[in-house]
Amino acid sequence: MKPRKIKDGIYWVGAVDWDRRLFDDLIPLPDGTSYNAYIIQGSDKTALIDTVDPDMSHILLDRLKQLGVECIDYIIANHAEQDHSGTLPQILAKHPRAHVVCTPKCKNILLDMELAPEDCFLTVDDGETLSLGDKTLEFIHAPWVHWPETMLTYLREDKILFSCDFLGSHLASTDLFTNDESRVYEAAKRYYAEIMMPFRKIIQKNLKKVKEYDISLIAPSHGPIYDRPEFILEAYNDWVFSEPKNIVVLPYISMHGSTRVMVEHLVDALTEKGVTVKLFNLSVTDIGELAISLVDAATIVIGSPTVLGGAHPNVIYAAYLANVLRPKTKFVSIIGSYSWGGRMVQQLAELIPKLEVEILDPVVIKGSPKAEDFEALDKLAASIAEKHKNLE
Repeated sequence: MKPRKIKDGIYWVGAVDWDRRLFDDLIPLPDGTSYNAYIIQGSDKTALIDTVDPDMSHILLDRLKQLGVECIDYIIANHAEQDHSGTLPQILAKHPRAHVVCTPKCKNILLDMELAPEDCFLTVDDGETLSLGDKTLEFIHAPWVHWPETMLTYLREDKILFSCDFLGSHLASTDLFTNDESRVYEAAKRYYAEIMMPFRKIIQKNLKKVKEYDISLIAPSHGPIYDRPEFILEAYNDWVFSEPKNIVVLPYISMHGSTRVMVEHLVDALTEKGVTVKLFNLSVTDIGELAISLVDAATIVIGSPTVLGGAHPNVIYAAYLANVLRPKTKFVSIIGSYSWGGRMVQQLAELIPKLEVEILDPVVIKGSPKAEDFEALDKLAASIAEKHKNLE
């Protein structure tokens, strides 16, 4: 694929990773990803915004060669993570006079990773500008979106926001722009859930900051460019500001069937009361799908048998995941069974200290569920429906 023109003097020169299925050896990538890099050719100077993952450095170098870029004056390092900065050494080897433009915190991280020598850095303050002649770059500090050193770059004359990881999506595609909004929406929501949601309250501030700019295009570091910026800005506004919805997320596992019977009964009881339930059998679940469901859920109900006195390990992981992702969930409960005792409820409650939630009475039974246990599940369903009555 050749360099792709965005506007006069502005080109996409990144790499599409069709085969990658795991990010950071943690995050599932069902649709691959892209590492977006951009060349801006001003009348006096040329800037490269971001590089690519080191495994694809040859693709970036080839695109720059095809474009005929003979001199890069500035390399804008919006973010120090290696999928953005990993090809810095190769770019600097070919353009040794280039300055690496970044925040002071980003400089320190890049030095720690030995990706650039100290004498090549040009650190910038929030709101500082850099002239390329007939084009002006403005730098917007956006710490904790999703690392402490992140910044965004705004190209004033063309009204393009290079948003780094903010507003991005893990999606391999030949589309330069967002042609299929429904597909990009799901990819962007997964990306938000897995990467950005833990910083939701900080993102609220940065979203307000971005909305002060006149933006014609949003060019993220992953996924297609948004030629209708309001599409992704409205989605983020919903995800970070709106109240949770009338949804229960129910991750569970069942070893011998007792917990499954309880789960099925609770799902039916909630459904009858008009509550949407998203069910995840943790023995087969894509953990990314679980993360997506947490974005909007008002309630999480965790279902688990007792294993060696505690919750099933898969359930422990799901509870830990919910805790670190910090969704806007308001209520949590636990259902499950045991044979000879344990401290499962206390253990799971201790795993979610970062969730600002009300704990609803758990239903944890001995053996197989009996008539009184089903009544307790009905009572839990009624309590959840009452808590949700004013939610969409």
